[in-house]
Amino acid sequence: MLRRSRPALLGAALFLAWNGLLLLFLWRRPAPPGAPQPPPGPRPLQLLRLAQDAEAELRRQRELLLQIQRLGRLRRPPAPRGAPPPPQSAPGNGGAEPPVIPVLVLACDRSSVRRCLDKILRYRPSARRFPVIVSQDCGHAETAAVIASYGAAVAHIRQPDLSDVPAPPEHRKFQGYYRISRHYRWALGQVFRTFRYRAAIVVEDDLEVAPDFFEYFQAVLPLLREDPTLWCASAWNDNGREGLVDAGRAELLYRTDFFPGLGWLLLAELWDELEPKWPPAFWDDWMRRPEQRRGRACVRPEVSRTMTFGRKGVSHGQFFDQYLKFIKLNDRFVPFTQMDLSYLKRDEYERSFLPQVYAAPEVRLEQLRDEPGAGAGPVRLQYRGRDSFKALAKALGLMDDLKSGVPRGGYRGVVSLVCRGRRVFLAPPEDWTGYDPSWS
Repeated sequence: MLRRSRPALLGAALFLAWNGLLLLFLWRRPAPPGAPQPPPGPRPLQLLRLAQDAEAELRRQRELLLQIQRLGRLRRPPAPRGAPPPPQSAPGNGGAEPPVIPVLVLACDRSSVRRCLDKILRYRPSARRFPVIVSQDCGHAETAAVIASYGAAVAHIRQPDLSDVPAPPEHRKFQGYYRISRHYRWALGQVFRTFRYRAAIVVEDDLEVAPDFFEYFQAVLPLLREDPTLWCASAWNDNGREGLVDAGRAELLYRTDFFPGLGWLLLAELWDELEPKWPPAFWDDWMRRPEQRRGRACVRPEVSRTMTFGRKGVSHGQFFDQYLKFIKLNDRFVPFTQMDLSYLKRDEYERSFLPQVYAAPEVRLEQLRDEPGAGAGPVRLQYRGRDSFKALAKALGLMDDLKSGVPRGGYRGVVSLVCRGRRVFLAPPEDWTGYDPSWS
């Protein structure tokens, strides 16, 4: 806004300066040769003539200024078709604009996108601060009609290339994953390149959001801007099943080395980094590779702020019946923006979280099952290899797969969960030196 107002301010300053000089010139201008000299004292006719000349010059200068403004508007590029209106300054805050975070909803051929959009529109606190952009792939008419039914409440953009994506012969059955990756690249390009937003929340059309979904992302955005060791914030806990989380501590947030997705926030700077090397398929697993993560972490909650209702999809319900449909969705509002979240910055987090983990007494799985749970202090289950981790994770009801050696929800190899009402840290030895990609 400041940049756009500079030409107008400069024009106004020049306008006033010019007219000041003009008045001074007209006032001191000598009478034409041969004209009768006025008598000493007040000169009403001269003052009247001076006022008339000044008024005529002011009209001419005003017309010039209006022409400059019209030319400026003609040179300004038009807003992209389907783009949400540019944010306006919030009243009462001195003209400073609060952060605008668009919600990018990726849709294809699910008319059930209505369930997703209904909750987003119900819980968002401000249409100006959280514009909703629905990017549709697939060209599915029924889904397009559902999106169109929301009118101006959402911006509907459409991925233009509906052709098959070139893929190796052995990947023909994975064409859906190639199309999804292409759609992500195009849609994120629209948000950051065409619409020029500086951050965005990415949601897929089969997610339902919690009442404090927007509050959460609004609060963690400054962390991403301040801490270069964070590269995303996610609303999702991969191990957030009922019984594995402390639903009464919904304010708990963690760092995780695992990219969770499923409702996540990124900055434009991260897209600048990822876009040139964006993969043709399997974009989420690609994000979990060490060369993309580069030692950075995401923020994730104890209790998920999204849940998925999309059993049908390119993954054919993989993990849905066993894990995903049991994810606990937070049902109470946590005022995150009123909390100090600086404990999530890396140095402070590691000073508090890791000592807490390794101060907890180590127990065996049998002890954990036999001893009283609720009300007891935290304990630690230690694993010493890939097979050991997978066996303990499976016994505890966690997702036991590893991506580039990183467990879901883990930070420095530690996965935090609740078992029988007791906090449990599934952790490697204290001298842990890093993830082993061969564990995948």
